[in-house]
Amino acid sequence: EEIYYNASPAVLYEQALKHEEGSSITSTGALSVKSGKKTGRSPKDKRIVEENDSVRDIWWGKVNIKLDPSSFQINRERAVDYLNTQKRLYVVDGFAEWNEEYRVPIRVITSRAYHALFMQNMLVPPSQKELEAFESNAFPRPFVIFNAGCFPCNRHTQGMTSSTSVSLSMCKGEMVILGTQYAGEMKKGVFTVMMYHMPLRPERHLSAAERALPLHSSCNVGPGGDVSLFFGLSGTGKTTLSADPARELIGDDEHVWTSKGVFNIEGGCYAKCINLSKEKEPEIFQAIRFGSVLENVVFDKWDRQVDYDDVSITENTRCAYPLHFIPNARIPAKVDTHPSNVILLTCDAFGVLPPISKLTKEQVMYHFISGYTAKVAGTEMGVTEPQATFSACFGGPFLAMHPFQYAEMLAAKLEAHRGHAWLLNTGWVGGKYGVGERCPLKYTRQLVDAVHDGTLANLPEDQWEAMPGFGLRMPRCSVKGVPKELLRPEEAWAARGQAPDDYWKAADHLAQLFVSNFKGYADHCSQDVVSAGPQQSSVDLKERKFEPEARMHPAA
Repeated sequence: EEIYYNASPAVLYEQALKHEEGSSITSTGALSVKSGKKTGRSPKDKRIVEENDSVRDIWWGKVNIKLDPSSFQINRERAVDYLNTQKRLYVVDGFAEWNEEYRVPIRVITSRAYHALFMQNMLVPPSQKELEAFESNAFPRPFVIFNAGCFPCNRHTQGMTSSTSVSLSMCKGEMVILGTQYAGEMKKGVFTVMMYHMPLRPERHLSAAERALPLHSSCNVGPGGDVSLFFGLSGTGKTTLSADPARELIGDDEHVWTSKGVFNIEGGCYAKCINLSKEKEPEIFQAIRFGSVLENVVFDKWDRQVDYDDVSITENTRCAYPLHFIPNARIPAKVDTHPSNVILLTCDAFGVLPPISKLTKEQVMYHFISGYTAKVAGTEMGVTEPQATFSACFGGPFLAMHPFQYAEMLAAKLEAHRGHAWLLNTGWVGGKYGVGERCPLKYTRQLVDAVHDGTLANLPEDQWEAMPGFGLRMPRCSVKGVPKELLRPEEAWAARGQAPDDYWKAADHLAQLFVSNFKGYADHCSQDVVSAGPQQSSVDLKERKFEPEARMHPAA
């Protein structure tokens, strides 16, 4: 009966408040909503349709589970029938990517105003002129998201394992959502589409350095035009370190590196809100205002002030807001220069990895494919020791192709454009969690500054030495006021009274975890890449001497 097409935030606020239970306006003007039973993604319910034109490119397995085309059609028909029975629908047209040459038109059809406002924030907004010619200029047609998340799928349909289904057809250009109202499924569905299409553009026959590389990363640019990419899983400091007041933010989560530069896929940010405060993350805190969407937060019923420490609904509280809500964001969110630095972030709770290390081409590929960080003890019931977490390319659930393909492209682009690659450990020094301490943020920031201003890149080769068992090259000297002993893990442990045997035991344990994880990718990788990672030791690692590794070559 009613169709709201690219409606204004004010109209969508009114619709949500009238028709969607649990919707409220907070004290700062944001729209607070509830996503129902699902407060996070449902990766086990994600499917990709097995189609002749894409079947050879998809990395099939636990991440990308095959779905028969007939089952997709059943789900699609179910979703369309549900949407057609609703009194009101919301349609959003927008783009994935700020670069006109590569962008993909996206159309969202949903029964919730919350979903419409969310995607208006997350997609790149079209101009009025672009909107008028949206369909005619979309070749061959827009990618369509049928969001019928308020209605379950039929669990008896072949390929379904629950009442939730998130399925994508790369060839038809469609996504069908059933049984989950969590808006993040749309955002990450679009990203998965980009992870498939971008490496095939401009042409699949081009070299790895010439094709478009989609990345799960943040990106910023300095006053001189130097670009940095930050990769890291939750808790590594990616958002904090990329939000540098001295540099413009290109984006906080999803980018594409082409033969011409880097651009943001999204028109907004989707920030975690757990324990958020104005002091810790002022840019995000100030962005939560009229036009923003707050998901599953708890607030005072009288004054509507949000308690970001309250996780009684979920720890995955979120806020979606337009990119221009961030003061130092660059609009349009693109830059026509190539990254000078790629920073792989990890939070090593075992206290083994150095705070900063310089990576070779093969090491970049190995650690990019590994995507390592660690959960600290005490975050979950019964967890008493640090737990390693690996996510391929720092975005495993969203990969469409095998991780090696993305890693090969990353290494090729770094080599072609003479970029540098670094492994930055924001985790523990002087011992594992509970014994050592987390590397002070001021030192981490100083190391990032040393990356940006060229201090580390200009360090002579004889001022680097390889870490036994891991091959990571560590500085021999202090860097911008960061003490030398802090930059060398064994010395940091000794400074806290830790025995050398304890350090090397922890190092060997972490090496074994890396080796075990990488077995799942090794069959697609070259031997040079496999050998670039940590090696399990059959002898005491402490017997090895720290020596410069002359055979290793920097990624630049």
